Amino acid sequence: MILAAQAQPTLDSIGTPLLWAASIAGVLVLLALDFLITRRPHAVSMREAVGWSLFYVALPLAFAVYVWNGYGSERGLEYLTGYLVEKSLSVDNLFVFMLLLGAFAVPKVLQQRVLLYGIIGALVLRGIFIALGAAALSRFDFMFLLFGLVLVATAVKILRDTRAGTGHEVDVDKIRSVRFLRRFMPVTDAYDGPRLLGRVDGRRAATPFALVVVAVLATDIVFAVDSVPAVYGITSDPYLVFVTNAFALLGLRALYFVLEGALSKLVHLGYGLAVILAFIGGKLALHWAHLRWEQVPEIPTLMSLAVIVVVLVLTTVSSLVAGKRAETRSEEDRVPETQDESARLSGG
Repeated sequence: MILAAQAQPTLDSIGTPLLWAASIAGVLVLLALDFLITRRPHAVSMREAVGWSLFYVALPLAFAVYVWNGYGSERGLEYLTGYLVEKSLSVDNLFVFMLLLGAFAVPKVLQQRVLLYGIIGALVLRGIFIALGAAALSRFDFMFLLFGLVLVATAVKILRDTRAGTGHEVDVDKIRSVRFLRRFMPVTDAYDGPRLLGRVDGRRAATPFALVVVAVLATDIVFAVDSVPAVYGITSDPYLVFVTNAFALLGLRALYFVLEGALSKLVHLGYGLAVILAFIGGKLALHWAHLRWEQVPEIPTLMSLAVIVVVLVLTTVSSLVAGKRAETRSEEDRVPETQDESARLSGG
């Protein structure tokens, strides 16, 4: 995050030193507040999760009003579109986090602390990627094309994994970061609260809690590679890239517990994300071409926002419809079995 603040902004960046300092301070205060909330391990109630989720939705929307009024409608649209992209990608983060927490059998009382470590890691990694991206884009025009190709390649991978049904499988023993840690340290048999280290036969050892944190941080790297180029496809302002990432990530801890039961029902989420990433990749490629040949058109921000909203709505609706059809088929399959069982019992 500090690196992001020191990155050279583009000429039209709204990120003044004072605004950068205030924003980073605000993020640190919110993270400190999250640490205070999770200092005593406890299972998160739905009331608590909904309350904090509403807060973390209201906060970025209030900031959108500030950007819109202070810097104009174009910047306001860039911020809103970038935030929507990052929030939709963060739902995919949550799905992977859910599978990791299940694979490691993380107790309910410790889950929010694991998520908090994941959010902090994601913020730091994305701050570094934002700084590097800003520096690269300001010096090399071809980076727009490279970022676009990265997003298209990611979209293709997500599409293939979604169609194959293998996009979110988790095998603890095959996670490279976990295997690497186990090579150097023994691992205790049981969780010891939120402690990362314990002892085995007098030797310092990692706890299962440490293993899941390492696995979550490793996935943060992958998501940072996708998300930062995606939002740079919406705005070239590194400050807006930073705040959209920060707002999207800060609410993940509470949002996880709100959507925990619904995440598995978003069966078409991968298709929607693939379309969004491919669209933004094409937008970046057109921007690169426009810099070289002015006659090449660019995709306006308002059109980007419209496309992303439509894709997300269609993805959600189609997922719900598919889930309803699957439930109906399951019920129809159970009816003949019940009838057969009844006939067998009456015949006996």
